[in-house]
Amino acid sequence: MLTSNPGNGPVGQGPAGFDPAPARLTVGVVSAGRVGSALGAALERAGHVVFGVVAISDASVQRARTRLPDSEILPVEAVAARSELLLLAVPDAELAGLVRGLASAGVVRPGTIVAHTSGANGVGVLAPLAERGALPLAIHPAMTFTGHDEDVARLGNACFGITAADEVGFAIAQSLVIEMGGEPVRVQEENRLLYHAALAHGSNHLVTVIVDALDALRTALSGPGLLGQQIVDDQPNGLAERLLAPLASAALDNALRRGQSALTGPVARGDADAVAAHLAALAAVDTRLAAGYRAMSLRTAERAKSDPALIELLEGRH
Repeated sequence: MLTSNPGNGPVGQGPAGFDPAPARLTVGVVSAGRVGSALGAALERAGHVVFGVVAISDASVQRARTRLPDSEILPVEAVAARSELLLLAVPDAELAGLVRGLASAGVVRPGTIVAHTSGANGVGVLAPLAERGALPLAIHPAMTFTGHDEDVARLGNACFGITAADEVGFAIAQSLVIEMGGEPVRVQEENRLLYHAALAHGSNHLVTVIVDALDALRTALSGPGLLGQQIVDDQPNGLAERLLAPLASAALDNALRRGQSALTGPVARGDADAVAAHLAALAAVDTRLAAGYRAMSLRTAERAKSDPALIELLEGRH
């Protein structure tokens, strides 16, 4: 069973004797950004005590007071020194420097569970603290965070990519994720960058594709609408969004359920004339939008093993 050791922080037995329900832990969060505040709230719901958070910006302070109202806003050294579970939820570019600083300051007690939320990093980045007796974990929620109320609720449907230095660490990470309502997924240390790149490609670029499509739709729908219908404007949740939402949702669902066989449309059919006409229409609106369409069409044509003439068109060979 994972227990709390007042002198040295949490310690655990080997996997054979490991209790999958961790004892109540004293948790410190660095910092109260979108991810840190959401995970802190989820850990509190699971029965852990988030005693302190680091919050520098006005937005972070507001999130800390709203999501973690019983927690103190403290300097990073104070949070690190008192934590049994220290959650490092900072941007990837800041993580290594933060870890080195904490190690140099000697404020993290041996036995402390130190978990970061970076997708691209495994536990190697935590080596300076692990060398001083900390238990390193990488716990990355595969979810987008907006800073709004739905963030915490979405954790219940999210997978978490977890990496640890040994089986005890994997068991602890697995338990913490399950307690937060998520599904733990094991990611090997050497595969963290590929894991993160795949998630970024499938989520960040999806936003770009959708927003580009909405821009084109707004232009296509401009002018007088039907009687009583909302006029097309550039505000979210408008007519363009309502038009695209069912189609985009069905396409995503089909791709997740059926894979490559879900692909439809002119590229899948090898209709070079239709694709060329699309490119011309999009270029008349925004050449950058047309360039994005061309790039995605080329990749789609490659996956679909489409007509060579279409691939040549998309590659600009004629």
